[in-house]
Amino acid sequence: MKTSNIIAAAALSLLAAAGAQAETYEGVQAPVSANSRADVRTQAVVAAHSENPYAEGVSSRVAPILTASAARDVVRNEAVAAARGPNPYAEGYGQGATPVLASTVDRAAVRAEARAAARGQQLAL
Repeated sequence: MKTSNIIAAAALSLLAAAGAQAETYEGVQAPVSANSRADVRTQAVVAAHSENPYAEGVSSRVAPILTASAARDVVRNEAVAAARGPNPYAEGYGQGATPVLASTVDRAAVRAEARAAARGQQLAL
């Protein structure tokens, strides 16, 4: 009985919320402008004769020549030195490969813990 009352109340609240958002039609609004017709006309002529930044061909012009911050041969020599280095994917040149660290944990103890966990036994913490 309570669920049907709750559902009915929810449906009525949805209908009330939808009805509260109704708008009224006020007709066509009269245009209000601070500019005279002559001013608007001159602005339209200027806009019509200026370049359209939203046209499709605006960015299809020849790109300007880019200037590099370093000489081409200097960049090439740095690239060759980095490629011949120990690790070309490192953040910085000459970092080398990461060393293998020896573990301080006994291998047999790790294996015993793994077997106990696989069998569902509680681990000693």
